Amino acid sequence: MEFLDAIKKRYSVRSYKPDPVEQEKLAIILEAARLAPTAANRQAFKVIVIETSGRKEDLKKIYGKDWFGEAPLVLGVCSIPGGCWVRSDKKNYSDVDAAIVMDHIILAATDQGLGTCWVGAFNLQAAKEVLGLDDSMEPVAFTPLGYAKDTMIKKSRKSLDDLVIYK
Repeated sequence: MEFLDAIKKRYSVRSYKPDPVEQEKLAIILEAARLAPTAANRQAFKVIVIETSGRKEDLKKIYGKDWFGEAPLVLGVCSIPGGCWVRSDKKNYSDVDAAIVMDHIILAATDQGLGTCWVGAFNLQAAKEVLGLDDSMEPVAFTPLGYAKDTMIKKSRKSLDDLVIYK
């Protein structure tokens, strides 16, 4: 798939088939995460791969929608703020780095024919407890990973004129 085609094809999947994700496809997605650019190449992140089988109630504590645990896997991207690059004005790039990693994950998944849905409105404390994370790691985003049961909805996007400023 061409890169722009993957971007156009990606959408937020909210209904998943129970079909397992092939290990080869998961490996490609995780490699895309590993190759994501991070500030000063610090790579201060972890990707947590969660098998959903038998964990639906735990996953509902993290994010209360049934479809969140419907796919066979959920991936979580956690930053390690203490290891991230910090700009001279004290801006820590941990969230930026984690967002880039998640973007690589969802686009690689789309390229592999898999569905995702970026979830940022999760319960932080529940995520830390369910996943057994210490204070050095901060969950930033989650996504189910699996084959879509639903179909792509038409996305509305602003025009480039509304989004780009030329100077």
